[in-house]
Amino acid sequence: MATYKVGYFVGSLSSKSVNRVLSRSLIRVAPKELEFTEIPIRDLPLYSPDYDGEYPAEAVALKEAIANSDAILFITPEYNRSIPGALKNAIDWASRPWGQNSFDHIPAAVIGASIGAIGTAVAQQSLRGVLSFCNARQMTAPEAYIHYSPEVFAEDGEVLNEGTAQFLGNYMNEFRDHIVRVLTVLPR
Repeated sequence: MATYKVGYFVGSLSSKSVNRVLSRSLIRVAPKELEFTEIPIRDLPLYSPDYDGEYPAEAVALKEAIANSDAILFITPEYNRSIPGALKNAIDWASRPWGQNSFDHIPAAVIGASIGAIGTAVAQQSLRGVLSFCNARQMTAPEAYIHYSPEVFAEDGEVLNEGTAQFLGNYMNEFRDHIVRVLTVLPR
């Protein structure tokens, strides 16, 4: 059985992010064939084409982390009906300079949690548009707009509701299958 390295982004910089808790939950319920490494975005400077000739160390590390991943999982909150600026900034760094797009053909999935009823649906649509432009090979189904509640998600990532745990496990199994399908056709 093959093992796949999944780099993941948590779109929030908050140490108390519900999406960070969700990331722990997803890792807990994921198939054993997936190994996870968080790709940090906190220390990236704001992207400017002025850096294209000489990327700062944080941006080089970002691009290397993506290159060392078989797939990317985006776990994002919704800020003002879109994705957080820090996440967009990371995507800008990774997709530049022109012709050196780190997301080209990479298997990717999008998920997010919020305390609101629509659970990051609008942010995910915004992110999907950006990832389409970056030519990432997105898993389009199942969609997962997670309503976060501390009664359902323990801080350590344990999912306290059986139905939610089953849904998230299914999502991660589908993501594994998506990775296998994409990498069969477009090896990295």
